[in-house]
Amino acid sequence: MMLRSHYISSAKSLIGQTVKLAGWVHDSRDLGKVRFLLLRDKTGIIQVFAKKGGVDDKLFELMAHPRETVVQVEGQVVASKIATGGVELLPSSVTVLSTPSVKIPIDITGQVPAELDVRLDNRSVDMRKPNVAAIFKIKSHVARNFRKSLVFQEFEEIHPPCLVAAATEGGADLFKVQYFEREANLAQSPQLYKQLSVVGGMDKVFMTTPVFRAEKHNTLSHLNEVLQMDVEMGFCDENDAMDVLEKTFLEILSMVKKECAEELKLIGVEDLVVPSKVPRHTYTSLVEKLNAAGVKMEWGEDFDREKEAKLLSILGEEAYFITGWPTAIRAFYSMPFSDKPETCRAFDLMYRGLEISSGAQRIHVPELLIKQLQARGLDPATFEFYINAFRTGAPPHAGWSIGIERLTMQICRLPNIREASLFPRDRHRLTP
Repeated sequence: MMLRSHYISSAKSLIGQTVKLAGWVHDSRDLGKVRFLLLRDKTGIIQVFAKKGGVDDKLFELMAHPRETVVQVEGQVVASKIATGGVELLPSSVTVLSTPSVKIPIDITGQVPAELDVRLDNRSVDMRKPNVAAIFKIKSHVARNFRKSLVFQEFEEIHPPCLVAAATEGGADLFKVQYFEREANLAQSPQLYKQLSVVGGMDKVFMTTPVFRAEKHNTLSHLNEVLQMDVEMGFCDENDAMDVLEKTFLEILSMVKKECAEELKLIGVEDLVVPSKVPRHTYTSLVEKLNAAGVKMEWGEDFDREKEAKLLSILGEEAYFITGWPTAIRAFYSMPFSDKPETCRAFDLMYRGLEISSGAQRIHVPELLIKQLQARGLDPATFEFYINAFRTGAPPHAGWSIGIERLTMQICRLPNIREASLFPRDRHRLTP
């Protein structure tokens, strides 16, 4: 038997009816002859009111409990001119389901702020704060609308492995694991496998999958385990891939703005802008703009955070693409332009001054793939299964990936990407 008949948000519309609610004691007040209890569940908070003499003595005593006590309250919903939300609950029964046995390490009401490390060390308590819960509801809607958009665009969902033999990005920053008698790696990306799915004839695929990068950074925008929303599509070039990315990205923003208005307001985001389109700028043109603005940058360098922030102010665009990247600084599988091989068909999507997605048309010609691997000092023999797939006949194809934590971070205006991860994994954090 369910311990609740309704969530608080729906119960508030049932004035005059008896409901059964369950959640945590958010706060309580004892005014002698009157007691108030604020009951909280994942949908909101409702005031429970009892007057001495108006209920039996035992029930009146049960109205006094420390914060974060888990209770079930049954009672009648009534209109109230003073309660937040315009309604309150007159209890007929209060049942204690669990009582805290330790001091609550975080103030759920938000009146006393806590350091981020304290919050992350006690994440299961931190998540009870309405503004923190709002972040993860928004993140859930980001993932949900990514799927909805791609399904509508006739993509099929796949589920690639996280244990791989070779470095999927060609780098050395891998987490090694023992795989029976062999050594394996945690996947840096689903890249190779989503390409193989397209080569296998699935043509248009998407996935949501964790990836792992053993990079020893301590930045506000990197984690060592992240969730990627990936797409790969056959018989296309990078412009076709950007068209799909633009459509999907704008639909995600639009639906989050529509579906999560209360959550956005709760975290202080009341101006979520949904652009009508995403402009495209070449890498070379942006390097020129930076130099013209007095920010020195050599062609062939990558954009650091300072330069990305400067471009945001120069362009004044919420979101934009960077296209035509130097081949040498992109992944080995990025297709070079045939008439200008020092540049390639790669792109990044920038959102509010931060790269949230990258992609490219891929190399589908085995000989060119081997040449690019060798140019990076990589052994083609390690990628033999990958190269062989293209020897069986591979169409031109392209794809991209969105980091869901980064996108959530930018939508929610969070200062640290760790706030967009339920249980973040970084260089120092492996628990909880």
